Amino acid sequence: MGIRFTVLSSGSTGNATVVDDGEVTLMIDAGLSARRIDELLLERGLTGADLTGILVTHEHSDHIKGLGAMARKYNLPIYANEKTWRAMEKALGKIAEENRCFLGTGEARDFGSLRVQSFGISHDAAEPVAYTFSDGREKLSVCTDLGYASDKVKEAIADSDVLVLEANHDIEMLRMGRYPWNIKRRILGDMGHLSNEASGEVLSELLNGRMKRTYLAHLSREHNMLDLAKMSVRDAMEDRGCFFRDSEFRLCDTFPDKPTPWDRVGEL
Repeated sequence: MGIRFTVLSSGSTGNATVVDDGEVTLMIDAGLSARRIDELLLERGLTGADLTGILVTHEHSDHIKGLGAMARKYNLPIYANEKTWRAMEKALGKIAEENRCFLGTGEARDFGSLRVQSFGISHDAAEPVAYTFSDGREKLSVCTDLGYASDKVKEAIADSDVLVLEANHDIEMLRMGRYPWNIKRRILGDMGHLSNEASGEVLSELLNGRMKRTYLAHLSREHNMLDLAKMSVRDAMEDRGCFFRDSEFRLCDTFPDKPTPWDRVGEL
């Protein structure tokens, strides 16, 4: 069957992504209410009972809002590193001991034939991570909520067939926006969020003929727009000598209020 995925929701109002290989079905984060997650899963033909477990990137509320409720409702294991567990456990409520699972930063774990690799990223959280998923033939990477992409991050996602990558804000829109300066400084800093231009810079280094699609994720409702993000990312890539046709590589949208279609990673 190969790997398929859907980004159920992406943005500051809540984040959740589902990855499935026909044997296991994992959700990355649960940043909306359990009721809303159930609704979004249903739109993609799933229920919470179909999930194998939930992987957590970090403890911010837009990534764990419904985590405790989903785990209790469907008896799901939660996987996170030790520092993230300590930072989020009060917000989750009671979690069955057997569902408190530890997946260290940099650790790989096999779920059936699907290998999940955790890797560290730069964000203002206890110990934030992102994940790659591989079955030995195909590779998907999901990498958001990072202030910059280090060489280790680029190495982790370099050989992806499909990538979900943050393109949070347009720098000028953010600078001219209504947020107080301390929040703007946080977003723009190395522990904040990737701008459109920064995402384009990362992609210009990674595009090597294998990567087929990149989904631009975690767009700010205040300081970005779907078309602007794609245009700015493409412009940043071309400014660095990286040109491509849509038949070779595509930039795709994610949404805060609806799931993306199922995407089979191995398909063109």
